[in-house]
Amino acid sequence: MAASNKNRFRLRTWGDFACFTRPEMKAERVSYEVMTPSAARNILQSILWKPAIEWKIEKIEILKPIRWTSIRRNELGSVIPSSKVKQAMKSDSHELGVFIEDDRQQRAGLFLRDVDYIIHASFFLTNKAGQSDNETKFREQFVRRASKGQCFWQPYFGCREFAAYFSLLDADSQAPESIEDTRNIGWMLYDMDYSDRSPVPMFFNASITNGAVLIPDWNSNEVKR
Repeated sequence: MAASNKNRFRLRTWGDFACFTRPEMKAERVSYEVMTPSAARNILQSILWKPAIEWKIEKIEILKPIRWTSIRRNELGSVIPSSKVKQAMKSDSHELGVFIEDDRQQRAGLFLRDVDYIIHASFFLTNKAGQSDNETKFREQFVRRASKGQCFWQPYFGCREFAAYFSLLDADSQAPESIEDTRNIGWMLYDMDYSDRSPVPMFFNASITNGAVLIPDWNSNEVKR
């Protein structure tokens, strides 16, 4: 479904660190060179999320040179199995606690630092929209919330400890110029397809052209499942 021109926005977002993890890396975290479409969508949803609308990322501009840093962090070596969660839901006596002292692992990561982007995005109504829902209503909500810095949760760049800050750019305002960088990134995570019972990852062959990454449509032949 095509989005109205009135529902297109430019959101500038920046932070000290970022990690958009490459899924092919197992133990150590290594970031893509630029934000993924799913990470950009998550930032927009932190400002305004409703079942009645769906966000579409159209372009990501890079405002600062791509810089790297290596950080060693403490992480949990395992996760709580879903079977234990189900048991805990049925019994108050079941333990769900995980003690970091018993399951700590030190892992190195190659992260981005001093990042700054402009997200070009739009939204459209979904089949979950009610009779009282309309584009004008959600457009005004997003503009009001983004202009005031309001969000449902702290947006982040890939990992929750890497906080993202944002500012809405007016339609007539002059945006900073993107960096002069052109390179091929290769296959990048596009998003997760939740249309089936089991989520399916989607990928596209991404490239940076004059400091910007163009994001194909969800149903485009460029997106592979």
